[in-house]
Amino acid sequence: MTKFVLIQAVGFLGTIVFFLSYQCRDNKKLFQMQFASYLFYTTHLLLLGALTGGVSYVLNTVRSFCLGSRVAFLRSQWMCGLICGLQLLTLYATWDNWWSTLPVVANIAATIGGYTHNPRKIRMVGLTVNSPLWIIYDVAVGSWAGIFDELATSISVLISIWRYGWKNLDRVEN
Repeated sequence: MTKFVLIQAVGFLGTIVFFLSYQCRDNKKLFQMQFASYLFYTTHLLLLGALTGGVSYVLNTVRSFCLGSRVAFLRSQWMCGLICGLQLLTLYATWDNWWSTLPVVANIAATIGGYTHNPRKIRMVGLTVNSPLWIIYDVAVGSWAGIFDELATSISVLISIWRYGWKNLDRVEN
């Protein structure tokens, strides 16, 4: 039981950092905080034995690093395509059952959303695609922290929309 609680605690650390990420006004800081959060979640999911989710989170970590970078290629549509392709390769290599598709589809949507570099689109994809698919996956693999994270993320997105205004989010600096 202690091991299970510690594994969930690692995930909850990721939740706290991810929640705070949407309170960053500029995209670079948002992606840097999400990078740190993904490191916690990668560890959490791998410790739970959720291989597809864990490996997929490694790619999320890479995505956040790229999107938070000043290097043009890392922020380009080519990199977006490469990361999406790697997500599909992850699905093929770690296939366990039907729910293995959920984190991959969620992360492809979030990758495409992130590479629009549009704060409104990033938040809308998170709210309508990424979080719902991850919640289902987290239930399937027993990630309490993951379920809580996605609920907290959705609340954080709504708070950021309230704080900055939906129309003002398009005026945020990259």
